[in-house]
Amino acid sequence: MMSSDVRVRFAPSPTGALHIGGVRTALYNYLYAKNQGGKFIVRLEDTDQTRFVAGAEEYIMNALDWLGIAVDESPTHGGEYGPYRQSERKEMYKQYAMKLVEEGNAYYAFDTSDELEAMRERLKAARVASPQYNALTRTSMKNSLTLSEDEVKERLDSGEPYVIRLKVPRKEEVRLNDAVRGWVMVHSSAIDDKVILKSDGMPTYHLANVVDDHLMKITHVIRGEEWLPSAPLHVLLYKYLGWEDTMPQFAHLPLILNPNGEGKLSKRHADKYGFPVFPLNWDFKNEAGEMITSEGFKEADYLPEALLNFLAFLGWNPGNEQEIFSMQELGEVFSLKRVGKAGTKFDIDKLKWFNQHYLRKKSGEELAIHLSTQLQDKGVSFEKESLPEVCEMMKERVTFVHELYSEALYFFQAPTSYDEKVVNKKWNEQVVEGLTAFLEVLPTITEFEAANVKQALFDVLNEKGIKMGKIMQPLRVAISGVAGGPDLMSIIVFLGKEEVISRIKKAIAEIKVA
Repeated sequence: MMSSDVRVRFAPSPTGALHIGGVRTALYNYLYAKNQGGKFIVRLEDTDQTRFVAGAEEYIMNALDWLGIAVDESPTHGGEYGPYRQSERKEMYKQYAMKLVEEGNAYYAFDTSDELEAMRERLKAARVASPQYNALTRTSMKNSLTLSEDEVKERLDSGEPYVIRLKVPRKEEVRLNDAVRGWVMVHSSAIDDKVILKSDGMPTYHLANVVDDHLMKITHVIRGEEWLPSAPLHVLLYKYLGWEDTMPQFAHLPLILNPNGEGKLSKRHADKYGFPVFPLNWDFKNEAGEMITSEGFKEADYLPEALLNFLAFLGWNPGNEQEIFSMQELGEVFSLKRVGKAGTKFDIDKLKWFNQHYLRKKSGEELAIHLSTQLQDKGVSFEKESLPEVCEMMKERVTFVHELYSEALYFFQAPTSYDEKVVNKKWNEQVVEGLTAFLEVLPTITEFEAANVKQALFDVLNEKGIKMGKIMQPLRVAISGVAGGPDLMSIIVFLGKEEVISRIKKAIAEIKVA
């Protein structure tokens, strides 16, 4: 196969917000396509119209767009193998279901819901571990395998509701070579006769995804581990439809686990640990009918490049110690061979580490746009030209962009409170003496630069016999109100003589000596 022939698809159902696990699946499909010079397709699997949620399709596409996962073909991008919504492909599926019936690989089933429930109850009473419609139970049910040809025709002609089920062989070993898990073998006795065409004429996921993958020339099906139990059924469909030779390569991705390592990542656990599970905000009604907003990673101030870099490592590794990858670099090195089988914990602290890294890579000018908005929203006055310098000083000390406002507020407003620990432990008469002496020399510094300010402070303290270490943190608290921050001399120079003098005087007047 030529690399350019590679075609992968991300096929979500528009039934709600896109879970972060789905985002990881989309990312891996995209990266594999880029690595192979192939195409990344988005197909919406909306065969179950009862679960369709308005706005979900737009949400999915907006999420991929925010993350920078570029789509080659989709309902909105078009393409030669469309339409890309399964609901718009409804008419093409029945012919394949009929082909399976005609060739003896599927059959009509007329059982009512009551009859199906009665069958399950009989099996439970017989202590059957997994009651299902299969090679054994179908012989006692109402279907075209147990009814005469004339009776089947009569029922069909009268418009009696029916479904079409796949006729799974009773004794056969179904094998598939998974790119992540190697050879997977399942005995057909463990596979039930799945419905492939529903009574409303819509295909189930099983038939639709196989037919669509074949018609869209999908070469690799990269999807979550939860679909692994369905894979043998899909292998049978490919075989019975005569497409075994062009069947895609399967790759079932490992689970993303809760932070405690117990079970698949859920919204409940994410809420418990205080982080989102959706890429963007999602509005929905709770059981009481109230409109609720579930916060997304975007609105929680995570950078898309940080989230992508983090997600790439939830199941894959490059084989070396490198952790920071751009999207382009990921596309260059990504391989299914380096995707593991074991589930991976969702480590929110690691994601924050990635976010901090990418935030630091942004220029002061980029960050100043965000800080400007924050200051305006809070009604804080500022000089626009000064913002990039503040951001350059502060970006090493924050994890999220929104923290710039709270952490850098003292650049724009004199503190109204002072760090209690520093005040209680280090503020004393000697400190006040040193700060008062510093106030006297500040106006005399002609070239107000960091080195000159520091030298002036050193000289005046040396004259008083006060060690620099005794003064530095109290001086920082007097000027900023907090115990830590960027280089203190740089802050002093940024604020200017008059503002620094004013703040030190205010601190001396307001902070009581213990």
